[in-house]
Amino acid sequence: MNFLRYLLRRLAQAALVLGLVIVLQFLLLHLAPGDVADVIAGESQASDPAFVQQLRSELGLDRPLPVQLLLHLQRVVTLDWGQAHSMDAPVWQLIAERLPGTALLMVSALLLAIVLGVALGILAALHARRGLDGLISVLALLFYATPGFLVGIGLILIFTVQLQWLPMSGMSSLYGDASWWQRSVDTARHLLMPMVSLSLFYVAIYTRLMRAAMLEVLPMDHVRTARAKGLGRWRIVWHHAARNALLPIVTMAGLQVSSLLGGSVIVETIFGWPGIGRLAFEAVFKRDVPLVMGILLLSSVLVLLVSLLVDLIYTRLDPRIRLR
Repeated sequence: MNFLRYLLRRLAQAALVLGLVIVLQFLLLHLAPGDVADVIAGESQASDPAFVQQLRSELGLDRPLPVQLLLHLQRVVTLDWGQAHSMDAPVWQLIAERLPGTALLMVSALLLAIVLGVALGILAALHARRGLDGLISVLALLFYATPGFLVGIGLILIFTVQLQWLPMSGMSSLYGDASWWQRSVDTARHLLMPMVSLSLFYVAIYTRLMRAAMLEVLPMDHVRTARAKGLGRWRIVWHHAARNALLPIVTMAGLQVSSLLGGSVIVETIFGWPGIGRLAFEAVFKRDVPLVMGILLLSSVLVLLVSLLVDLIYTRLDPRIRLR
């Protein structure tokens, strides 16, 4: 019952926040200079004023702004996000087609960043103020200071242009019939460079966080008690120290989902990865308001869900935390 009450309260809070985000997104997009009807008419090579006025009427742009907002809220609630005029397809269909690509890229990049960051942070803390700690700190600083797009371009020059080991763009190179294993290997080869480009910045952050958290936890009483009991070194490190030190990592990972989405725009554009980030870039460039609104709404929902998931993971990592 405590869990159910907590979940319902958090969902109600998320619904309120989502409503405010939708209103702010609508106002910001409509305060931008220019007219969507003029853009569509220009792409259609139709400058007839009657055609432009018809477009404005179909899109509801000739109505007062509060009425447009109410109609937009109604479409959001009924999951009718309209038609993407730049691609002549429903917004839901375009997002559904690109969502698996972005989900694969973001999840793999986040997992790589967490695994490498936690491992390097633990090693640095166990060898604090020694050579290995210094080497890891230098690597973390290098990863942090190097922009993701520069990493991507460097990887392309090395592994595609020079060594010709990895494909430069896309998500797959296979056509026709292919086994599940062949498709998986081909997708993994295409994924490797975008994943590394997107994750290195976060590897640096998680390394520094994990090192600081481990140095704070290792001198604590429960760790000294575990040593006095004669437990193995790695059992002490993982079960008694690292588990508590993971809390700031979980917090930061939850907060950085939105920045991962932002970073995926650049990475997906560089590598031609078919995902939401590249779709958002194209939608903004073509001033496709319904598509931009749909992508922003999906991003907001994702961030709110991850925030709830982080709170639930907290209770698993630290039994002292209870849902209330």
